[in-house]
Amino acid sequence: MDAFAVESTRSGFVESVHSVHVAVVDAEGRWVAASGAPERRTWWRSAAKPFQALAVVEEGAADPFGFGARELALMCGSHSSEPVHRSLAMSMLRACGVEESLLACGPHPPLSQAVADEAMRAGVVITPRWSNCSGKHAGMLALARHRGWSLTGYARQGHPVQERILEGVARWTGEPRESLWLGVDGCTAVCFGLPLAAMARAYARLGVAEEPSARRVREAMVAHPELVAGARRLCTELMAVTRGEVVAKVGAEGIYCAALPSLGLGVALKVADGDARCAPPALLEVLRRVGERQGLRLPWSDLGHHATPELRNTRGEVVGGLRVTGALDFR
Repeated sequence: MDAFAVESTRSGFVESVHSVHVAVVDAEGRWVAASGAPERRTWWRSAAKPFQALAVVEEGAADPFGFGARELALMCGSHSSEPVHRSLAMSMLRACGVEESLLACGPHPPLSQAVADEAMRAGVVITPRWSNCSGKHAGMLALARHRGWSLTGYARQGHPVQERILEGVARWTGEPRESLWLGVDGCTAVCFGLPLAAMARAYARLGVAEEPSARRVREAMVAHPELVAGARRLCTELMAVTRGEVVAKVGAEGIYCAALPSLGLGVALKVADGDARCAPPALLEVLRRVGERQGLRLPWSDLGHHATPELRNTRGEVVGGLRVTGALDFR
């Protein structure tokens, strides 16, 4: 069986091949499909954000500050620094009486090239509110404020905010707390290393959970996908066109996770070499194949530009593309 992979082509020839590890399981961790090393332990990165947001809701820290579905969606998001994203992050900080200077996430160029170009033309000074993680950090600060914990060091390992999040990650993934790798994410908050299968199990559980907090987070992502990512990005467009049939979240270094609530399944994948371009077409192909096996028909044609993205040269001419090859092992 050919390994599941994404090929990058140029002028009709294969230029590079990017292998993809895949795990598809149900809420009990039973295997449905896999490829490569589905038990590979790797960093969850931003695909962990819905579970970090869950800690805020479970602790009762959302309602006192008026955080509704829009705020929860931004907490789960890796946003594109569009005006609506920056404005909402700031309103969250104001609601809990916190200055932008307390955001531990440092500034970085917007994930959206269009937003980055506009900011450069305008000579804008990028501040922490522009960070794709500013919604997540605003939620963490709200949790610290609500519980009366120190706002200083809220993103660091050992702080009560991170201890509470760690407790939740262990519960939702089913991984013993002591087995989780703990590291420092790009935004300075704690990140978690665990098997892909455990990530998939957490998403399967999120997709079917009836707990009020889990339902609020799940429904917020589906109701406001534009706040989870941004214009022309897969998280946003996938959740918009599937209308709750898929709940998806990207992570750095080739990570992508998704829940299929009606099937009770979770998906986690890792592009082995971390090539982030390859994660969207890989995820869509996994979802398509699993959906077809399970009788789930979704409007994949609306997402064709993510499924087989074109590669262009500096003149904007199409010179190649990405395509998924290989098979999944269905159990």
